Amino acid sequence: MSKKLWKKKETLDREIEQFTVGKDRDLDLLLAEWDVIGSLAHVTMLQKVGLVSDADYRLLREGLKEIYRAVQNGRFKIEEGVEDVHSQIELLLTRKLPEAGARLHTGRSRNDQVLLDIRLFTRAQLREIVKEVQGLFKVFIGLSEQYKNVLMPGYTHFQAAMPSSFGLWFGAYAESLVDDLIQLRAAYRIVNKNPLGSAAGYGSSFPLDRTLTTNLLGFDGLNYNSVYAQMGRGRTERVVSEALGGIAETLSRFAADMVLFMSQNFDFVRFPESITTGSSIMPHKKNPDIFEILRARCNRIKALPNEIKLLTTNLPSGYHRDLQLIKERFLPALSETRDCLKILQKVLPEIRMQANILENEKYQYVFSVEAINRLVQKGVPFREAYHRVAKQIENNEFKKPQDLKYTHEGSIGRLCNEEIDGMMGEVLREFDFSKWEKAIEDLIKN
Repeated sequence: MSKKLWKKKETLDREIEQFTVGKDRDLDLLLAEWDVIGSLAHVTMLQKVGLVSDADYRLLREGLKEIYRAVQNGRFKIEEGVEDVHSQIELLLTRKLPEAGARLHTGRSRNDQVLLDIRLFTRAQLREIVKEVQGLFKVFIGLSEQYKNVLMPGYTHFQAAMPSSFGLWFGAYAESLVDDLIQLRAAYRIVNKNPLGSAAGYGSSFPLDRTLTTNLLGFDGLNYNSVYAQMGRGRTERVVSEALGGIAETLSRFAADMVLFMSQNFDFVRFPESITTGSSIMPHKKNPDIFEILRARCNRIKALPNEIKLLTTNLPSGYHRDLQLIKERFLPALSETRDCLKILQKVLPEIRMQANILENEKYQYVFSVEAINRLVQKGVPFREAYHRVAKQIENNEFKKPQDLKYTHEGSIGRLCNEEIDGMMGEVLREFDFSKWEKAIEDLIKN
């Protein structure tokens, strides 16, 4: 028999039901833990304001904690005919506690629950993403220090341009992750607000204590206006997706570099065969499949904010079923971002750099700017020095300098990795996960 929180007299056409529910039942399993936690906070508040008796409160708490343990042990499932996780949890409670279980939904709507579940789930996922970004940052900084004296050509327009180093290259991606976390921090601040209590978007005539549920769930604050709380559906996912897109941009660009640098035309870096793939007909091939797949997956993440914008285009205020479709792309994108960060941490320690790349004669002209600078330091005006070196190149008379003198901040001679590491530390300290971690722990234990 079908179980829905909105059940009416007439039975909904099965094909219509399947079309409107979509993938919700599968995706809702990701939210089960957080739906229970949200319900624990909600029922605690109901008891405090006198809408649930002490006896029913104790029964509901124990019932919800039992469901929580089932979720943690992998025993929770959404039964056939049950529309979503919210319906399943209420069904389990009312089977065991018919009268008390029927009180759980007092003062909230299903929209309320979805908003809260997504916030709680996303907040926890962002914590894990921050950890993975920190881990990858350490790998990049470590490689930057390890290979700071190994030179490589830098490119503009795919043309060999000026001397660079593997240290400078790795350090660039480390610093990029710092800015990515700054953007993620802004998104996290929006996520870490409590929407619970907005009901269907217009509040409730019950004397709900929204500040209490905010504290119980460890949020930094709440969405005060109930209409705006409902407007946060879609907006929150878009803001987070844009931050994920920043991380994905860094990783996809790095992956694109790797695909080039592993090709025979470049041959800058190599990996063991356990990381590369082969060809069914060309035995010499060592394909960079992992970086190509990484690039594609990151590009898919980068496309998500646009998809969300299009789904929400021209929607007025209030709830609309269109918003349900965002879950199908948004929830998996969080775990996909983590996977991309993890795989790089696994493969990068296996990288091997080619030494003495710039000794190849085809790269001699990357030293042309250095030759110009040497003349300028001797008193020759820059434009005249430029023309002198250009003429030497034209006449095949150019002789590259034997050493390089880079001393300014952020150059191959002064990477400033300590400063970059310090910036990352500052950003990480702005994420205070301990507050809500303790709040959730107390909510489950008490």
